[in-house]
Parts: sequence; structure tokens; C-alpha cells
Amino acid sequence: MKGVITKSTGTWYQVYIQDKDVEISARLKGAFRMEGNRDTNPIAVGDQVTIETELGDYVISEIDERKNYVIRQSPKRKALRHIIASNIDLAVVVAAIKRPRTSTGFIDRFLVSTEAYRIPTLIVVNKVDDLSEKEQLTLNDWVETYSKIGYHIICSSTITGQGIDELRAIINDKRCLFSGHSGVGKSSILNQLDPSLDLKTGLISKVHEKGMHTTTFSELFRLEKYNAEIIDTPGIKEFGVLHMEDYEVKDFFREFIPYLNQCKFNNCLHINEPDCKVIEAIHEGHVCPWRYGNYLGIIEDIREQAKSWELKKRDWIKR
Repeated sequence: MKGVITKSTGTWYQVYIQDKDVEISARLKGAFRMEGNRDTNPIAVGDQVTIETELGDYVISEIDERKNYVIRQSPKRKALRHIIASNIDLAVVVAAIKRPRTSTGFIDRFLVSTEAYRIPTLIVVNKVDDLSEKEQLTLNDWVETYSKIGYHIICSSTITGQGIDELRAIINDKRCLFSGHSGVGKSSILNQLDPSLDLKTGLISKVHEKGMHTTTFSELFRLEKYNAEIIDTPGIKEFGVLHMEDYEVKDFFREFIPYLNQCKFNNCLHINEPDCKVIEAIHEGHVCPWRYGNYLGIIEDIREQAKSWELKKRDWIKR
């Protein structure tokens, strides 16, 4: 039988069998070899798999090749990566200006990851119904900056309903990954898209103004009225980029593209090289300075992670 992974809880997986319109529980067949593998999870929500029976249990015997996936740095094992979901038609990063504030660094790390696999990405800035004058200026800056480089950005509120109808129209006929910090209102948005989901929503810590986790595992939901599938993910504190080299990052900042072949050096990293056209474009106002700052932060993170991975490999060799 063929099926799609709808939920992973560690040892057992929920699998939807479309031909029979049923959902079953299955485990992995044998031990998937993990040594030397940089992924902490061999199977992810959205994976297409083959199911067999073994000693009365359903077992996953094969995983189809993924067309794409979104990964992040493992929160517990920093040198490894965790696959959030696979085979995605649209990635949605949900952000907020306040309570809790989403940094543009988080958004840009998410965008780099989705750009790498050519996954169309939508930015949803939620909780826009109660912004101060200063916060509204920040929102305007985000909208102008991301729209200018070709990203679709929706301003939403689950209090007023702003942006929800637009989001409903966009998710039609797609498998959509929803991701963001805890507390930005991701579950509330999904409940408004389809009240039958009845997802648990959380509170904001008054001390730290950060969201408290309500979603424990990534899970795929089918929204029949939209012919869509939604993958809801646990709140993410950080989004580390782990799947590329430092020299590749420039290719995933859209506003850099017109200048990449104009630099003096072919291997220009656009950091401190002479006659760098990207840096010139920043000074001339054609490239957003804070987006460039986020680019430098990603480069630094990748270099640190590469060192950590090398130390990990040496440990394996010693064993």
C-alpha cells in the first residue's frame, strides 16, 4: 500500500492511505541507518511511503524520493538537521511585530531554506490589529521590503478577520506548511481557515512575552472544502540553516541576483571584498541594509555549524 505520513511521534507514524480513505499507525521496518546521516528523523510529515504488514503490524518499508523539504537545525543536536516536512506546495511563515516579536533574521533564514528547494513562500504577519505608531512603521518597512523583492506578504488578524479570506483563496489545491514562533497565532489562523480543526491555542508569557508551545508534533490535516492539506508545526524558537555552504547563501537572497556577476571576483562573498557590487548596491539604497545584516548572520552561523560537524565526524572515526 502507498500512503502519506500525517504525524510522527518518534517510533510510530500515522499514515493516510488515500485509496482506502483510512489512517493507520505504522512503525519503521528494521533500523534505518542513521550513522553518518545529518538528519535526526528518517521520516517526515508529508513523506510518501510504502506500507507492508509484518507480524500483525503495519510497517514502513520504503520512502519515495522527496520533491522538496524544509529543514532546520536540530534544537538538541546542533550539528544535525531536522526535517520539518516534505513534498510541499507552499510554505507559510507566520510572524508578528509584537507579543512575541519575530525577528527578520528568523524570517530570512526560513526564506533561504525554502528558496534553496524552490518552494513558493508566503509571509503572514499576524496580530496587526493593535499596533502602536512605531510598530506600524516597522510593519510598513517589512511589507515594502519583502514585496519589493517579490514575496507575497499578508497582514492578518484573527480578531478582525483581516487577511483570512485572502489566505483561504491562496491555500486552495495545495499542501501548505505553516511555521513560526510559538504564540504568533498560527493555530488561531488555522482554526479560522477551518473551525473543524479546533486546534489548541496558547497564551503569551507575561514575563518574557513569548508564546508557550501548544503543538507537540508536526501534523498534516486535510481540508476537504479547499481540497488542501495543512501541515501544522510546533513553534520554532530558532531557524538554523544547515544544508548549504557559505558561498551558496548569496544565491537565495533575491535582491542580490542582479549584481552577482558584476563583482570584481567570481568567488565574491559580498562581505569585505573590493569592488563588490552588492555592497555598492547597499550604499546606493538598492539593497535593504537589515536584510544584508541577516545575510552576514547566516554566513557566520554556517561556518560555526561546519566546525561543529567536523568535530562530530572525528568522534565517529575515533569510535
